Amino acid sequence: MKILLWVVLTPVVLLVLGAGVYFLKAIVEGAIEGWRSDPGAEEAAERVAALGLLPAERQHTELSAPQPRAMTVAVAAARAGDWAPAAALLDGTAAARDWERRTAYVEKLADVAAEDDAWLTAWEAARPDDPGAALLRARSSVFLAWKVRGAKRARYTTAEQFEGFHRTLARTRHEHARAAELAVPGDPSPYVGEIWTAIGLGAPHEEMHRIWNDITSRAPHHYEAHFSALQYWCGKWHGSEALARAFAVKAAAEAPPGALMTVFPLIAHFEHDESDSADVDRTPEMYAAVDAALADAAAADPDHPRLAEVRHLLAYYLYLQERWEPALEQFRLVDGYVDALPWRYRGDPAGEFCRMRDEAAVNAAGEVTP
Repeated sequence: MKILLWVVLTPVVLLVLGAGVYFLKAIVEGAIEGWRSDPGAEEAAERVAALGLLPAERQHTELSAPQPRAMTVAVAAARAGDWAPAAALLDGTAAARDWERRTAYVEKLADVAAEDDAWLTAWEAARPDDPGAALLRARSSVFLAWKVRGAKRARYTTAEQFEGFHRTLARTRHEHARAAELAVPGDPSPYVGEIWTAIGLGAPHEEMHRIWNDITSRAPHHYEAHFSALQYWCGKWHGSEALARAFAVKAAAEAPPGALMTVFPLIAHFEHDESDSADVDRTPEMYAAVDAALADAAAADPDHPRLAEVRHLLAYYLYLQERWEPALEQFRLVDGYVDALPWRYRGDPAGEFCRMRDEAAVNAAGEVTP
């Protein structure tokens, strides 16, 4: 009986196995139409290629926008041990009283000095009371402290890391004070860097108010200062959602067009949004906030060093609001660079940027199709 059953079933088993092998081979080779292909992905790829947009592997993950040539030269020279281009760059921003660009340059150069400061030490030896060198020393020490701590959450940070973090940050109090003493009158830059010392050391609100007065008395609408202060007032640091939103709304209300302050209500929302639904991004208040930031970006100096950061966030929220054409326009303006909110908070910044951008491209094309 068992032999008879085996004789009957064997052809069936062999047929099933054969079919399985065939279908597996068909999937691998793409012989079965539609099993492996994704029409939506193909459409997106064609649309993106037609627009000249870049794939994920060609997105720059360490910049939010193209870097000025002078900055590229200064960074390369610093890494080679030559401080002169960096000094000339900062001298120029002081002479022009271009505080936005000054702090933007210092941020990039400080990151280099935190890795290897031999060139900065040589600069300090050659020009002991140089305002740019003093500013860069303070800011690079802040960067070094955060590198010592690491980027992980507190529960994954060792006691040794915390000890080194706090010891290095404590040193920056003196360094920021010296930078302020040497600074050109009206320069808020030393105090902007001091905000991150306050964040790391858990400075009380009274100290933050003092720092803020030092900044706004010199530059009331300084972008990086507002971005840094907003981080302090967020719930994840030393404030709350209510305090962060109040700070952001006040900044937006008091600033002239083109100052880019209207992006801060969006950042405050982003920092505290724990929803898994885009419904919270499609309220009348959020539509108004995005529209205000769009108008602000349109009125801004095209060379504003932080404009691209605003455009990245606009692209994100316009995408969430399914406003495909304006979303695609913002994506196109920043394509190739992804070191900005919200992408830098993602595990795969370039992949997430391209996924949303491509979806916006396909849907924008659908909107204009007759």
